[in-house]
Amino acid sequence: MPTLRWTTVSTPAPDTEAFVMASRFEVRSFKDVPRFLWKSLAAWRQVSGAPGAYGASLIAEPLKRTFWTLSAWEDESALYTYARTEPHRSVMTGLRPTTKESVFTFWQVPAAGLPIDWNDARRRIAEQARSGA
Repeated sequence: MPTLRWTTVSTPAPDTEAFVMASRFEVRSFKDVPRFLWKSLAAWRQVSGAPGAYGASLIAEPLKRTFWTLSAWEDESALYTYARTEPHRSVMTGLRPTTKESVFTFWQVPAAGLPIDWNDARRRIAEQARSGA
């Protein structure tokens, strides 16, 4: 599956900061890939109507059993409100048993720096994974 390119949900004022989250999920087996992909797309679509969302992107690497997410938000509270809202809440709870490993990283950027570059996001995820935090 190709990358779902950055989708802008709302445009922040250029002089504000954006709260960014990037994640990587590895599923346990190839049989889990279709379900994980299908459910991930439901959560990704939810971003388009989420209050405080600036944008998001998704990369699926089914042959590696790996999924990557990248999103930018008005603030940390907007991200966590989205995460606790359906369908995201049930999707993530339901997929937890199929996940072998997950890594999350968070940072802030000037809103003028959106969209976030995937190379930067992957570098930050790798650093987070190495630190084990």
